[in-house]
Amino acid sequence: MKISILDQSPVSSGMTQTDALQASVRLAQLGDKLGYARYWIAEHHDLFGLACPNPSVMMSLIGARTHSIRIGAGAVLLPYYKPFHIAETYNLLATLFPERIDLGLGRAPGGSAEVSQALSDNYLAAVQKFPEQIDTLQAFLHDQYSDDHMYSKISPTPVPETAPVVWLLGTSEKSAELAMKKNLPYAFGHFMSDQSGPEIVQKYRSGMKEQGNAHDAHVIIAINVICARTMEEANDLALSYFLWKIRQDQLHSDGRIPSVEEAKQYIFSSEEFEKIEQMKRQILIGDPESVRSGFMELDQQYNADEYMIVTIVHDETAKLQSYTLIKEVIDSI
Repeated sequence: MKISILDQSPVSSGMTQTDALQASVRLAQLGDKLGYARYWIAEHHDLFGLACPNPSVMMSLIGARTHSIRIGAGAVLLPYYKPFHIAETYNLLATLFPERIDLGLGRAPGGSAEVSQALSDNYLAAVQKFPEQIDTLQAFLHDQYSDDHMYSKISPTPVPETAPVVWLLGTSEKSAELAMKKNLPYAFGHFMSDQSGPEIVQKYRSGMKEQGNAHDAHVIIAINVICARTMEEANDLALSYFLWKIRQDQLHSDGRIPSVEEAKQYIFSSEEFEKIEQMKRQILIGDPESVRSGFMELDQQYNADEYMIVTIVHDETAKLQSYTLIKEVIDSI
């Protein structure tokens, strides 16, 4: 079973944004050392204490500090950008780090309505053009414009020997259908979707097979996992994550990840406990054996080519240990 890392660069209480970004570098280095397949970093804008608004900048640093792990954006929010600019940027990364660059594409806003307005004159109009933007980006990356097209005279330099691998990311049947239509590998965000992921993934695979593209139907399932040496420790770590999620619905709340001690002192309402029970359905929490069982059950549902792990806890040491234990668990299956 192949596993990878999805990092959102969260900022914990007592930590600066610089600390959070340096922690992301160390996480990528650990993934490189342990043999994770790839490390993707997400794009967020002024959102819940998440420190990375520009994956490509972080990828340039992380690529220089790692050796073989594939690195990528999970995802570039394409409606905010011109495809030629993205093609130039990721061609540059693919030139610097040959055969290691993934370009995940998404159409979510990644921030508030005010942020979308600050980044784009008309974000919603750009979202409607998302399928067309993908075609334009692919044409630039693979030099597909005919001689009579105005763009045939330009090239997103530098042009690497191997182009970045484009992925489509999503959490719905609509995104899976688009990935199928564009013949792209698909990453499904199980950890942030309330829809039936296995059904969505199966429809994607079936559609790719009907088109004769079954060999291109690579599926990644992104899941939220917290693993510790004991169940008690794992549940404590998860409690601070749950408080962080609950606070996202509270006006003017601290967007940083609270400590376990702070979470233990917080008095949860009955409604908040219900929210926690709902969140538990989308996350694997436990010691190595229980996480192993959870993975096997999830794999029976998805039979995915790869699983991408999101782990958000307050303490960096606990996070690195979680990823280490998860890799040991997967290697034992």
